[in-house]
Amino acid sequence: MIHKGVEYTVTPVAPGIWKWQFRIGDKVVAGKTEAKLNLLAIRRVQLRIDRELKKAEQK
Repeated sequence: MIHKGVEYTVTPVAPGIWKWQFRIGDKVVAGKTEAKLNLLAIRRVQLRIDRELKKAEQK
């Protein structure tokens, strides 16, 4: 999937647990989130991408 030009993945690990990963430049960011719905997990990753893009913009 792509959000604001950043490709990311969200995959189920266990019921209610999602693993995600994205790359901005050379930096790879990965983690896990708890969400019952896949759309909620996706939205959380998109918000994280927004934060990381804002950080990169400030530097």
